[in-house]
Amino acid sequence: MTRGLAHVEEAKLGSLPAPPPAERRPERTIGIACLLATACGWALNWVAMKFLLQVWPPLFSRGLAGVVAAIGLALVAVLMKQSLRVPREAWPRLLGAAFTNVFAWMGFSSLCMKWISVGEGALLVYTMPIWATIFAWPLLGTRPTRRGVAALLLGVAGISVLLGGQSFAAGSGQLPGVSFALAAAVLFALGTVLNGAPLPLAPVASTAWQVGLGCLPMFLLGVAFESPQLGALTPAGLGAMVYMTIFPMGVCYLTWFGALRRLPPSAASTGMLLVPLLGTLTAAALLGEPFGTRQIVSMVLTLSGVTLALRRG
Repeated sequence: MTRGLAHVEEAKLGSLPAPPPAERRPERTIGIACLLATACGWALNWVAMKFLLQVWPPLFSRGLAGVVAAIGLALVAVLMKQSLRVPREAWPRLLGAAFTNVFAWMGFSSLCMKWISVGEGALLVYTMPIWATIFAWPLLGTRPTRRGVAALLLGVAGISVLLGGQSFAAGSGQLPGVSFALAAAVLFALGTVLNGAPLPLAPVASTAWQVGLGCLPMFLLGVAFESPQLGALTPAGLGAMVYMTIFPMGVCYLTWFGALRRLPPSAASTGMLLVPLLGTLTAAALLGEPFGTRQIVSMVLTLSGVTLALRRG
């Protein structure tokens, strides 16, 4: 009896050992599936954005797609009988998550392209796993393991090889672009580390709020400063807009938050290195962009790093 009571007290204090691997395996498998779905959806968005940016500016495009996606997610939440009411004490966390996970990540990574090339921007934005690993140590007490560091180095090496043909020279005219790209990486990494614990909202309702609150300022800034021409939208651009609304701004944010609930921040952020790799493969297949030895070496290095990061201990 005494032993049983002691066990209960230990459980209350959170000092019991973690569940055995067999109990954690389904959650981890779901987390990896969510991560891969996010990476694929965001990677294909590169190609979609290439079509869309020919007719519409970046902040307006992403902001509009996000606002429409948020409305759609809110309707889904209502149909699933999930409450959209936000507890008063949850608003600071919700606003912080919307800023780091959506506004900074999607908005700043779009803005940086006004001053630097796509390759240069991607090279800086996808330093995100480095920052997530750094933040996880003081904020979560998660010390980097040798395997985690090795996985990160392999992934970063793969992305560096992929983008090694870009001539990066941060002159004074490029500093705003460099600043926005690094801000996107650092803030999204911070959000990745801080948002592992879910908000006190149902998953679909939480995603609807974050996407809506993060994208509404983008949309308003785009209307105010980018002067979009609504009549310029082509059929290809419309298709890209529909895709971006449903998948990158809707489904992929659901799967990303699902991955964060089930995987360590370092593993989830390292898995995001698949995005530029898959984007390059997709662009080669659909747009005829170059794919040769450099891309193959990058693929081997990146996939090795991601596989190592997602392996069970």
